[in-house]
Amino acid sequence: MYTSTADIDDTATWVKYTKKLCKHCTAVCCSLPVEVKAADLVRMGVVDVFDLEEEERFIARRLIREKLVEHYHGKTRTFTLARMASGDCIYLDSATRRCLIYDKRPDTCRNHPGVGPRPGFCAFQPQRLSGNEEEGR
Repeated sequence: MYTSTADIDDTATWVKYTKKLCKHCTAVCCSLPVEVKAADLVRMGVVDVFDLEEEERFIARRLIREKLVEHYHGKTRTFTLARMASGDCIYLDSATRRCLIYDKRPDTCRNHPGVGPRPGFCAFQPQRLSGNEEEGR
């Protein structure tokens, strides 16, 4: 049973990452801003490879209008994915807390928690179990 709950805004409370944590987590990492590159957008199916012939700032404007991206940083050529009002990534299923595009997810997500605010650690927050599930343990 997991008793530790991290504060997403306080990296000192984050726990050392192990793969088994993901199985029991509420996908807190999906509330962090997700920065992606153009290649990620192609993999995700957000833009077509032929769209990359256009200047990225124009692609960014279109994606911001479509509410798929909330910001573009020209110097680093990085797009920040849009988030829902809750702060969750737009690709996170709010009921299951699972990624809707897992097989096509961006490199930032694929490499988490190896990259991010505190590499090797995650803002683990355990799922709350119903009374029946707790009795079965």
